[in-house]
Amino acid sequence: MSAHGLPLAQGLPVAIVDACLRNGGGGSPTAVLDETPLSDEQRRRVPVLAGTSHAVFVSPSGAQHSGAAVSLRFFTSEGELPACGHGTVAALAFLAARAGGEEYRTLLHASGRVFEGWSLRDGTLDETPEGTSARTSEGTSVDAAFEPGPVDLREPAENECGAVLAALGITRDTLAPGAAVASVGRPRLLVPLTTRSALAALTPDSGALRAACDRLGLLGCYVYSVPEPTGRAAARMFAPSIGVPEDIANANSTACLAAHLAGRGITRIAVDMGDSLGSPATITATAQPGPAGPVIHLGGAARLTRVVRVNDQ
Repeated sequence: MSAHGLPLAQGLPVAIVDACLRNGGGGSPTAVLDETPLSDEQRRRVPVLAGTSHAVFVSPSGAQHSGAAVSLRFFTSEGELPACGHGTVAALAFLAARAGGEEYRTLLHASGRVFEGWSLRDGTLDETPEGTSARTSEGTSVDAAFEPGPVDLREPAENECGAVLAALGITRDTLAPGAAVASVGRPRLLVPLTTRSALAALTPDSGALRAACDRLGLLGCYVYSVPEPTGRAAARMFAPSIGVPEDIANANSTACLAAHLAGRGITRIAVDMGDSLGSPATITATAQPGPAGPVIHLGGAARLTRVVRVNDQ
């Protein structure tokens, strides 16, 4: 326990934000809270105690740049992440609820970079998310978006596919061409499958997948169905190495996919996730030409559902 922080035993107020909703429901529950002095070990406990896969810590930024900014730190039960897309969407919903008004814009500081985030409110909040009295009106949500930064793409080496595909249970008859290693913060393997039904049928060996990803230095594996002509696709993200056997919504991997598909002329995608976990989610991404590669705008709807107190008792 930090001598200057609120001990978890006394309870920390944590907002639960459902990020990347689909048709107003589902989404990935994410813990969002104001920065408070805690050890990294305690921060790892917050998502566990809140019953979420990720926690986002929000504080005023001390970055040297023009204009105010908000710093974000992301944690799972395994430790800190350099970036988290759906966590950024959740943080924007949290900040928009506090700010009030229909439209919210701010600068965000994460992963060593400063970038703009924005949201548009659907309805109004009953109260602001300060303390335990915060709640939202039923159906209240925001559409949030941000630019996740440059995406590094390369073809995978043979040894980067074999063990991962075996652990996922992917066979050659369902594998589509075009696998890639993509990074926006940390590398992950993008694997295309021929159909949504093949994607839904996957039953990975989580232990074998973690061992393969740890050995290869991969965050995890993002498996997706070949997009329809409209840009609609489905995906599942398996990341046992960071304590998330399967993620309900993984926005940064969707940004990686958008950059990958931009080279094939697909500039707008909407990716459905979370169905296998009973919490449908959708993430949208657009790609525009940029001087150093495609510029990705990543978005999703989010709703602050409640504020809880977490403690270690």
